[in-house]
Amino acid sequence: MKIVRVKIFEAASCGGLLDGLDIELVRPRTGHENAHFLPICLLGKNGTGKSQFLQIIAELFQAAWHEHRPQEEAAAANPELLFEIIYEVELPGDQGVRRVKLSRVRDPSGRIGKMRMEVKRDDDYRPLADNQDIEFGQHLPPLVVAYTSGDNETLSVPFYVSRSGYAASVATAAMKDSNATVPDNRLVLLDYSTHLEVLIANLMSGTDDLRVDLVRHAGLAALHSFRLVIQLNHPDAPKVRAKKSLRKGIQLTDELEGYIKRLCNAATCWDYDPKQEVYTLDYLVDAESRKAFRELWSDTVGLFRSLHKLAMLNDLMIPKKARERLRRNIKVRKFASKLPEPQDETKVFKIEEVRFQKTGQSGTSSDLDYVSLSDGEHQQAQLFGIVAMFRDRNTLFLLDEPESHFNPQWRAKLITRLMELPIQGLGEQEFILTTHAPFVPSDMRREQVRIFSKEDEKLSARKPEIETFGATYDAILSHCFDIDPPISHLAQEKINRLKTTASANEIEEEMPRIGSSVEKALLADRLFELKSQK
Repeated sequence: MKIVRVKIFEAASCGGLLDGLDIELVRPRTGHENAHFLPICLLGKNGTGKSQFLQIIAELFQAAWHEHRPQEEAAAANPELLFEIIYEVELPGDQGVRRVKLSRVRDPSGRIGKMRMEVKRDDDYRPLADNQDIEFGQHLPPLVVAYTSGDNETLSVPFYVSRSGYAASVATAAMKDSNATVPDNRLVLLDYSTHLEVLIANLMSGTDDLRVDLVRHAGLAALHSFRLVIQLNHPDAPKVRAKKSLRKGIQLTDELEGYIKRLCNAATCWDYDPKQEVYTLDYLVDAESRKAFRELWSDTVGLFRSLHKLAMLNDLMIPKKARERLRRNIKVRKFASKLPEPQDETKVFKIEEVRFQKTGQSGTSSDLDYVSLSDGEHQQAQLFGIVAMFRDRNTLFLLDEPESHFNPQWRAKLITRLMELPIQGLGEQEFILTTHAPFVPSDMRREQVRIFSKEDEKLSARKPEIETFGATYDAILSHCFDIDPPISHLAQEKINRLKTTASANEIEEEMPRIGSSVEKALLADRLFELKSQK
């Protein structure tokens, strides 16, 4: 999948910041060293609309899926969004690449119209007659996967709506017909609260090469053990009993009951407390336990979905007033607050006591608790884990500052690490990421980079005038962030003061305490000038 152009007529959010934005994202496939993998990188200062743009992309595809298959996306976070997006999708078999125009505008009476999809055949766009037609869904991204490294309520909103819609659908299905299967939702948000689901899924059912690759950056050898806890009758759980159900608390569909049964079958040992309806499952990880997981789940995504669906039941433990507050805020486009995370003790599903094997320089092996790793080590395992896991053709990845907790060396290697992942079909998905750092754009051609800026509350996005691929970080900071010279403000002020008011003796005394830079060289010139005047 490749997004070609996005026009936002009315965003119905962000205080009108994105209204009227017309951004072209064409990336020529020739002349690129890595023509199969051409992510888009959005740069810009804080408040210039980068995260809001990712949010709009998620919302428009959520709205399309809601119109096409409301059972898969039960609600739309932004039903008033008016837009036009042009993108390319690769159809299965030998049908090739199709260009698609998806739009929603006002009708002649001024009301918001239905979603309209047009598919380019020969030289003309031809509209699809029915949004319920199977062809409509074939031309949408099958998944919109978002990653945020922090508490970004802006990007997260459509994904909260998707997640809470799934939890409500499960609750309704369990009460009415436990045999019902609630379809997978099309929006998936990965953040710190979901990183263990991603990790367990990859390390229990991924290939040997992938398992090694995902943890080697932290000096870890392998997953050693972990525990799953599923509690269905906590005192705070809803106390409504469905017909024919023996459960007193959280009601489950047969689908979710089946997941729990499979997890019990794969466990090294497990215990069930019938009074509290609590499952405690322990796993000692070795070749046999991984074999059991692979036999019970056909692929990594299936295992992740099972864990994630159980985790989404945690939303049922959030007080009703908090859920209603979020719905009201979304309806009036207020995002100052987000859906609260349930207390760990009340969660329906949680992953605990994750431990790894760590091999020291002497060859000795020891156990290490996963929580002792740094934020950057967690972030790297999760980021590469989601890319390795969601490999469906035409999947859309929206990555908000994915390298924010990386050290500079890891940041400089982000694109290289992604391309080196032992997976197939990396170029069949679309990647749009934001960053505030110069490391990522230095690995991308200028056609892949857009600089977001805001002037007089008007947002714009442009290609860099310089070639970013291979450019120095100083050049990118200067051109894209207006940081010139590329040193901190306090140091710059001191050097400026020394150049303008200090004596030769003062400058000579301070020179050893100033690091190497062009500005220091200019200060040295000033010192030479003052000495020459004597």
